[in-house]
Amino acid sequence: METEVLTRRELEDLVAAISAEVVRRMSHPEGRGNPEPVSASPHAIRLTSDARALASLIDHTLLRPEATRAQVEQFCDEALEAGFAAVCVNPAWAPVAAQRVRGSGVRVATVVGFPFGATSTVAKRAEAEAAILAGAQEVDMVMNVGAMRSGDPERVEYDICGVVELCHAAGVTLKVILENAYLTDAEKVAACEIAKRAGADFVKTSTGFGPHGATEADVRLMRQAVGPAMGVKAAGGIRTLSDALRMLQAGATRLGTSASLLILAEAAQLGAAG
Repeated sequence: METEVLTRRELEDLVAAISAEVVRRMSHPEGRGNPEPVSASPHAIRLTSDARALASLIDHTLLRPEATRAQVEQFCDEALEAGFAAVCVNPAWAPVAAQRVRGSGVRVATVVGFPFGATSTVAKRAEAEAAILAGAQEVDMVMNVGAMRSGDPERVEYDICGVVELCHAAGVTLKVILENAYLTDAEKVAACEIAKRAGADFVKTSTGFGPHGATEADVRLMRQAVGPAMGVKAAGGIRTLSDALRMLQAGATRLGTSASLLILAEAAQLGAAG
């Protein structure tokens, strides 16, 4: 199934349409009847056009260290069925995911320098190269958070540039994870500016393994820092449709979550009841 890239106007219209339906349903509970329980099975989700558009903004994410091959394959099948933008897995599973979604519009994303960002640039480049050879089409790298906090922007930029160079030579998208929970607002802005200058395609809020995940305030700050053209990915703690909409309204253009099916089911249920 081909995924679609929404323009900013289309994204704003999508968020407005779903948000309006959420407000309407909350304002008129008597009109809701007795809705069926939300199912996390993709086979049970009858997707409306809004739900499909929302799916195209989500990276269906499975980064748990204990995840099995069977679980990775199931996540890939769910991504194919729902039409998610990408399935995001740990590097060891990138070849499995690439084989499973081959020929579809679902992209394979994996992580580099994960989850701490504290390894060397040489190691990050090697990880990125191996991931690309394994079939990854998107790489989410963790920046050198310690260098950022040490006031060493040159090292941060060198680190990102090293991975950008490899990714872009292969036509692969690079997202830079800032891990905002450890940064001041000033450091977040500076990190965004560095990532943009280095040529990264996205800045991303968090790994999901830090003290907290995405916040509306951080997404809004990142969007202001990078401007309208660069991607902003919100990840970590996004569990409900309301969470997803708030991140999109704040300026995110991609969401990373393991609760993708539940979010999509909520959106589909709203559309079906409309």
